[in-house]
Amino acid sequence: MLNRFDRGVRMATIGDVAKAAGVSRSTASYALSGKRPISEEVRRRVLAAAEALSYTPNAGARALATSQTMVIGLLAQFHEDEFAPAMMQYILGVTDTARDLGYDTLLVTEADGARALRRITDSRMVDGVVLLNIAEVDPRLPILRAAPQPGALVGLPGDCSGVDVFDLDFEEAGRVMVEHLHRLGHRELILISQPEHVVERGGAYVWRLRDAALERARRLGVRLHAVYGESRQPAVGRLLHGLLDAHPSATGLLINNEAVAAALPSVTYQRGLRVPDDLSVIGRYSAEFAATFSLPYSFIESAPDRLGGMAVRQLVRRVESAAAREEPYVVRFISPELVLRGSTAPPREG
Repeated sequence: MLNRFDRGVRMATIGDVAKAAGVSRSTASYALSGKRPISEEVRRRVLAAAEALSYTPNAGARALATSQTMVIGLLAQFHEDEFAPAMMQYILGVTDTARDLGYDTLLVTEADGARALRRITDSRMVDGVVLLNIAEVDPRLPILRAAPQPGALVGLPGDCSGVDVFDLDFEEAGRVMVEHLHRLGHRELILISQPEHVVERGGAYVWRLRDAALERARRLGVRLHAVYGESRQPAVGRLLHGLLDAHPSATGLLINNEAVAAALPSVTYQRGLRVPDDLSVIGRYSAEFAATFSLPYSFIESAPDRLGGMAVRQLVRRVESAAAREEPYVVRFISPELVLRGSTAPPREG
């Protein structure tokens, strides 16, 4: 008698179970894994279909039968010169969406990202890969383009070929920040970016926002002091005090640095400054980040959860559909949303 591994007998997949039960792949996965609540009627249909098809939801069996592991690789790094809580927002955006679609996530944080990527793609440990911490010239990209699995990026590299790319429109974010304060009457501003090492490492989002802000300020006749920030205390506090001392006539502060934004309330309190009466403030971070650190400032929504979700959904489309794998690669930007929280106002007279 033939067994399920004999030549010519195809093992049932989660797609087969879903089709037989009349539900989506993700619903079938939830019903079998218990990861999310499913109605009892649907669960019974899925279990009956799985039993009728002799479906085995074992990862190794799935890989043998379908060349799919139902695992997405996520490559991220926690750099000392970047604020770890901000990076976690992007990771959660990826992992939450992957779970909703019935996929597990393999988080890889090795310093040698290129070697790690080659290992997990060559060994077929994952069905696709999402990359974070994208550099202008990223050594992981040639490996990802050559891999048999599709890849998606959260962040814009210099060369977008061969991958799907999703990012905030940082150039427009810089312009929006400057224009908003200019309309209120501000003519001298300070922009604090990420630490300089982030730029040296190829963090293009830093100079994309900074250069666009500087250009728009020049066109509008606004004096903009653009500086690199810090990522840890007490250096962050010293930086803020030093900048406010050095530019006493500046009436607005633009922050493209989460650690600086988190430290600002204590600095303004120490100096007896009132926001927005003495200083208008606009940050660039997520609403969840603002809530976590109780930040009262207006901000450009960085949308890490939305970007991670977009990357995963596109990746899963390519994993699950041969037609989707042949579609042109996409580069999609989220337009910046300025969330007003009452931290900007016209500057004081005199």
